[in-house]
Amino acid sequence: MFGTVLVANRGEIAVRVIRTLRSMGIRSVAVHSEADAGALHTRLADVAVPIGPAPAVDSYLSIDRVLDAAARTGAQAIHPGYGFLSENVEFARACERAGIVFIGPPVAAIEAMGDKIRAKQTVAAAGVPVVPGRAEPGMDDGAVAAAAVEAGFPVLLKPSAGGGGKGMRVVRSEAELSDAIAAARREARGSFADDTLLVERYIGSARHIEVQVLGDAHGTVVHLGERECSLQRRHQKVVEEAPSPLLDDAQRAAMGAAAVEAARAVGYTGAGTVEFIVDADRPADFFFLEMNTRLQVEHPVTEMVTGLDLVELQVRVAAGERLPLTQDDVVLTGHAVEARLYAEDPARGFLPQTGTVLGLREPAGAGVRLDTSLAVGSVVGPDYDPMLAKVVAHGPDRETARARLVGALGHTAVLGVPTNTAFLRALLADPDVVAGRLDTGLIERRGEALTAAGPVPPAVYAAAALALQLEAEPAGPVVDRWDVPDGWRLGEPAWTVRRLQAAGGDPVTVRVRGRSSAAELCVGDGRPMAAAAHRDAAELRVTLDGVTTPYTVVHAGGDVWLAADGRATVLREHERLHSAVEGAGGDGVVAAPMPGTVTVVQAAVGDRVEAGTPLLVVEAMKMEHVLTAPLAGTVTELGVTAGHQVRLDERVAVVTPPATDEGE
Repeated sequence: MFGTVLVANRGEIAVRVIRTLRSMGIRSVAVHSEADAGALHTRLADVAVPIGPAPAVDSYLSIDRVLDAAARTGAQAIHPGYGFLSENVEFARACERAGIVFIGPPVAAIEAMGDKIRAKQTVAAAGVPVVPGRAEPGMDDGAVAAAAVEAGFPVLLKPSAGGGGKGMRVVRSEAELSDAIAAARREARGSFADDTLLVERYIGSARHIEVQVLGDAHGTVVHLGERECSLQRRHQKVVEEAPSPLLDDAQRAAMGAAAVEAARAVGYTGAGTVEFIVDADRPADFFFLEMNTRLQVEHPVTEMVTGLDLVELQVRVAAGERLPLTQDDVVLTGHAVEARLYAEDPARGFLPQTGTVLGLREPAGAGVRLDTSLAVGSVVGPDYDPMLAKVVAHGPDRETARARLVGALGHTAVLGVPTNTAFLRALLADPDVVAGRLDTGLIERRGEALTAAGPVPPAVYAAAALALQLEAEPAGPVVDRWDVPDGWRLGEPAWTVRRLQAAGGDPVTVRVRGRSSAAELCVGDGRPMAAAAHRDAAELRVTLDGVTTPYTVVHAGGDVWLAADGRATVLREHERLHSAVEGAGGDGVVAAPMPGTVTVVQAAVGDRVEAGTPLLVVEAMKMEHVLTAPLAGTVTELGVTAGHQVRLDERVAVVTPPATDEGE
């Protein structure tokens, strides 16, 4: 067994791998960029090595720097996690040349399955069904367009390299092809340094089901059941579960056998995932999508229903050991559901968000697991994927697991960085999700029903005012009444008035009188309420008219962050908030919806444009965002060029409407 293993990754997956290494008695080495200095994975590892500046290409994607860190620390093996170098065949080759074990499949398997074109050809030859379309190396734009027309719209353009939905485009008509091909190639080139595309028939009412496989170097290949990953947004998984509520035992066995054959076809060893797309109306019809030659983000749900540690099995197989189980030993117990916590704003089109974690509340309880790298003080920047953590729940049946996950998310709070927690709870409460009627288009169809933030409840304004009141009060007993900031004056009690405002909303006046432990309070023009607030560590327990609610509260820089029941809110004191970027479009101003890098400028000053015309593309957290003209007119200002770094809400362009003849 290895004495030292380097973890070539960051965030929650690095933390998760390091914890298993520690349980196995293996010395762990963390690597980190300048942006991650002091991150949780660097504190948990036995050794931490800096490997470069924040951009991943100069740090986590630098093969030379990772291997240098391994050599300096005496690492005998490298665990790549997922993303970054995990499926990079050149990295696997470089490890081999350096005499370091790559904890993953052989180079030949990565090559065969890392190229989606070759992968489809390989598994088809082994008798595994594949999605109709064309997967030929070297197709130029004309060939891709011809293949799309031949397959029939809608079609899916997919990069041959990489995964995670990067570069994928659904094309519904021939008129959309040119722009879609260009965008797919550009994003694929930026994410994987390879812009080769393949074309597949797009299956609209599709369910995404994948099978976990394990192989060793002694000829054993088994599967550990399937995971359903149909709840997706922009081809990125959001909620995953095991087992799938769609399959019966016969379908499960057939899909598992096909996955094992796909793995055998390339001599696979270690942990991998074979992904299938399934017709929701005909579960017996399944098609191979791709094979991920690495650990998956959603591997915890498989661990929870099998009782196996997949990272430990990866390490043991890489060390040459035999798998300690056969197919007959694999038993699925109960059900598990996982939700991915992202730094994003669902109400603003799921735009990535950045910030510093000011406060944190983590879920716990029976059957609940949290995979996270967050800590108070963690900085969420624009350089990496916006996924922050995974909340997982297990139960004896699907409904128990789902309900436990909803409850766990209600006790999850990240203050200082907007997250999708409330959206996840709404999604898990959707009637079709509760019933197990899933497909990859469900989130898109539900739209605002899942993403609308809604008005801030009066109770939240009340809690913020009480938190501020409590903060301003002297600790201990009152000595001098004039020292108490409650508006008291001779003759009668008086009100302390606070003006609070949520983003995009109007200021709300909250009046409080008396000490926070026994106060009277009014929100806006509402009736007076009996109120009280008591702090217990980071939790503030607020009682309004006899009803007590626990809040996680942080006051920083004039903002009050509050979270309760899975919903986080930020209120600003006294001043009016900056108008939302969506509201800025009415006067022709185009603002950056998130911090990022301008990758393409498609317009020039003087251009005549229509509302919705693409002006430029901003890339942040591995995703492209097209900024369009808010109205018809002329581009009169364009203050950025390709490569320009933009800030949140930075003004990047102005479109001026045509002059109106006053005589008309």
